[in-house]
Amino acid sequence: MGSGHHFLLSQPTGPLSAFIQAIWSASVEQSETLIKPLLADAGSGIVFNFVGDVAIGDDVLPQGVIMLPVKKRAENFVLPSGAQLAGIRFYPAIGYGVLGHHYERPTLLAPQDDQLYHLYQIFSDLRMTNHHEERLQALRLWADQHLDVTNVIPDSLEKALDTIEDVETLERISENTPLSQRQIERNFKRWLGMTPKHYQRILRVKKAICFLRENNNHDLANIAQQFGFSDQAHMTREFRAIARMTPGQV
Repeated sequence: MGSGHHFLLSQPTGPLSAFIQAIWSASVEQSETLIKPLLADAGSGIVFNFVGDVAIGDDVLPQGVIMLPVKKRAENFVLPSGAQLAGIRFYPAIGYGVLGHHYERPTLLAPQDDQLYHLYQIFSDLRMTNHHEERLQALRLWADQHLDVTNVIPDSLEKALDTIEDVETLERISENTPLSQRQIERNFKRWLGMTPKHYQRILRVKKAICFLRENNNHDLANIAQQFGFSDQAHMTREFRAIARMTPGQV
């Protein structure tokens, strides 16, 4: 939050809280372009861009409903002066479970492809107000009415996602789920668009970043060991590949 821009975020309650990370609304009143880093989290989402062009990494996004790909690497969200936008962020695998489609890059949704969820109707409603809380309320209501959160992903995949945070190998994951290693691989490729190994890499870097933000005086070699990196050099390489920064830059 700054004097020249506003960002309001809401975490849903009830059944939606297990599927949606956040609903948000943002505006930029300052004359300078705002750059907001977006960490890799293996999630996906929808952006409603009301005014002007914004950019995520090298992709310039026009006004309209923007479908976001699964976030495998960190990117900068570039918001010009006057930008007005809102969005929904899904947990890993949920975007594909709800929308039934993976996007390779941020993609403007064509109105003729908007038959199921009426995203351009909520886009029009959101565009009618500049009040962030009203946008959040409208998005929560839309999500309650249009998103079917029953059986979004298979129970076996949900179990694998819960297990993968605490184990290192597919053999250990398959011991805790009714899936074979091959089935786990296929499910991750289908629902998350990545291998289980890459998902583990994202989780490891994300956890280390969260720890460093709260404990920036700790020894990096010890942190590397704590979060399962082979050594400090390995942690630095993974940070550069996934977070596009070094541990010292957190």
